[in-house]
Amino acid sequence: MNTAVNAVNSHTPTVDPHASAQSRTPDPHTPSSPRKASRSAPADPGSGEGKKPSAAARLVGLAREGYEFVTSTDGRPYAVALDGPNIALPLRGRAGLRQRLARQYADTFEGDVASQSALADAMAVLEGIAESDDPVPVDLRVGGGPNGIVVDLGTADGRAVTVSAGGWHTVARSPILFRRSGAMAPMPTPVLDGDGLAKLHALLNMDAPTFHQLVGWLVAAWIPHIPHPVLTFKGEQGTGKSKTAQMVVNLIDPSPASKRSQPRDIKAWSAQAFNSWALCLDNISTIPPWLSDTLCKAVTGDGIVDRALYTDDDVVVLSFRRVLAMTTIDAGALAGDLAERLLMLDLQLIAEDRRRTEEELDAAFEAVRPAVLGALFDLLAAVLAVLPGIRLESMPRMADFARVLAAVDQVQEWHTLDSYLATSANVAGDALEGDPFGTAVANLVEECGTWHGTAAQLLEQLPAPGGFRPPGWPKDATRASGRIKRLAPLLRSIGVAVDDTQRSQDRHRSRLLVLSRIDVAPPAASTPPPDPLWPDVAPLGQGRTTPEQH
Repeated sequence: MNTAVNAVNSHTPTVDPHASAQSRTPDPHTPSSPRKASRSAPADPGSGEGKKPSAAARLVGLAREGYEFVTSTDGRPYAVALDGPNIALPLRGRAGLRQRLARQYADTFEGDVASQSALADAMAVLEGIAESDDPVPVDLRVGGGPNGIVVDLGTADGRAVTVSAGGWHTVARSPILFRRSGAMAPMPTPVLDGDGLAKLHALLNMDAPTFHQLVGWLVAAWIPHIPHPVLTFKGEQGTGKSKTAQMVVNLIDPSPASKRSQPRDIKAWSAQAFNSWALCLDNISTIPPWLSDTLCKAVTGDGIVDRALYTDDDVVVLSFRRVLAMTTIDAGALAGDLAERLLMLDLQLIAEDRRRTEEELDAAFEAVRPAVLGALFDLLAAVLAVLPGIRLESMPRMADFARVLAAVDQVQEWHTLDSYLATSANVAGDALEGDPFGTAVANLVEECGTWHGTAAQLLEQLPAPGGFRPPGWPKDATRASGRIKRLAPLLRSIGVAVDDTQRSQDRHRSRLLVLSRIDVAPPAASTPPPDPLWPDVAPLGQGRTTPEQH
């Protein structure tokens, strides 16, 4: 986004959509007026007296004539066209200002081509100009706040959708500053034409309660300031997990590569996450500890600091909160802390007479996608209207997402929150079953009711399954104590309380673990009437009237 800066780069100040209500209250539905600046034309090499301007100086003059320069909050310089889409262009790179400027230079000064050294010198000057003002927010695909959300359609003309409690509109120019990446693809213009949600449901092999949870997740995916659970499609082979995940991701953040392989290290992950608002990891069987921790941090908001290229002491910062999806067959292989941040949806086996080819599914999805987007934006606007008044009796781990589900239930008269809480309890149990050490601890408490002692004593008392230590079994007391802390939420979900605040009374003052049974109230699960797996869908054009779009 572009914040208000006094005479930023000698241009007219722009409005900050993130500013507090006390300082200004911009209308998120009114696009910013095009930037205008009055500058002299670049110097002609054949005019004037004295020394001929260098190529680098000409390049800087061309750039300042058509762009203003800002630095994002993560320290990256960008150029923004004075008359054009509100899109932040990186100064370097394949789709950056450098290439555009090289072409413009050749068109302006016929017969002259800027050298690489001249372009490098010009970029250095422009980076200095960008750093002369305070950093500004630059968003990817989705931006805004609780009072107004903006979704970048990703089109060349810079159109966007603005959503607030008063409704949604398609605007010709985004009111906030977005950046683009090669991992993004354009979204179709949303329309209200028929029952878009039913059209989406008709493409998916899931029952009504499961589909309602998916709709709640899709709506929450466009609310950028809250954590989002990792949407996980689970099912045996032949349930269409990968295709379902592809369609879901292409609704909220279309990409040429909507499904990704498991990253090999944190550098590969950070590159993917920096360039996409929504990512899907396909066919996950096991998750290494580093990736489990990284995904957990990406749900709540992550930051990665790395050394800048060609420097010894400078750093670059990648900070992001992302919307994540996965497909898997077995949820028991997921780590406990990640399991608490999942929205697990079971897909049902597709009957042979319901199977369709990839080409047929792609064509059907593209035909209904504008109507589905319109229905989701319509529901998002209604959710934003009621969300401030939503209060939960108890706060689950993903409390912000739970409030969104409660708002969806209020608008649609569904039971999505109850289904989500019941599903979360089942996922926690599945994840604990996949952890041999956690299962051994639960069995110990089941036998003795209450156990207390040091972590070393716990390791001595717990027999390793089959007489040998499986992978991941704690090797010493320190690792056992840390493992118990990580397993505490999952153990609590099955009725095992963990207390590590007590100390022994001897001179060693060793930390004690107290494991005890507790009564767990069953989650309130809704019992909606049975619905058909494949709902009837009204043809396009027979739904609600399309609202006026601006």
